[in-house]
Amino acid sequence: MAVVAAVAASGGASAVVDVWSRRVPNTLTLGIAALGVSLAASHVSGVSVAGSLAGFAIGLMLMLPGHLIGATGAGDVKLFAAIGTILGPAHVVVAFVYTAIAGGLLALIVAVRRRRLQETVERTAALVRTGGSNVAEIEHGSANNRFAYAPAIALGALAAAFGL
Repeated sequence: MAVVAAVAASGGASAVVDVWSRRVPNTLTLGIAALGVSLAASHVSGVSVAGSLAGFAIGLMLMLPGHLIGATGAGDVKLFAAIGTILGPAHVVVAFVYTAIAGGLLALIVAVRRRRLQETVERTAALVRTGGSNVAEIEHGSANNRFAYAPAIALGALAAAFGL
C-alpha cells in the first residue's frame, strides 16, 4: 500500500502542478526520486535500492526518445524516471504502456475539444513517419497543440502500482 500511496500522492501532485503551470519542476521530480529511493532503502516498497535506481534508469530510457523527437517535455521525462524509483524496473515498464495509452486518449480528448483532431492526427503521423523532422512545425507557439502530460503519467503509474 505504501507504493500505491506514494505513486498516488506523487502523480497527483505532479498532475496538478503541470495542469496549472504547464511545467513539472525539478524540485518536484527530485523529491519524488528521493522518496522512491528512501522507500527502497527502508524496505517499505518491496523494491531494493538497486531496483529503485534501475527503475529510474529504465523510466528515463523509455521516455527519452519521445523527448528527443519533440513528443514530450523534459519535465515529463524526469517525472517518469522519478516515479520509476518508486515502482522499480518491472512495474515502470508496465507504467509506460499504461501512460502511453492514457496519453493517447488525453491527446484525442484535447484535440477534439480544440477542434483540431484531423490536423493532430496528420501531424502525429508525419512525426512518426519522418522520425521527428516536423518537430519545429509542431512546437510552434501558435499551434496550440501542447497539453499537460503529467496526468497521463500519474494514471499510468497508478495502474501499474495497483498491479493491473
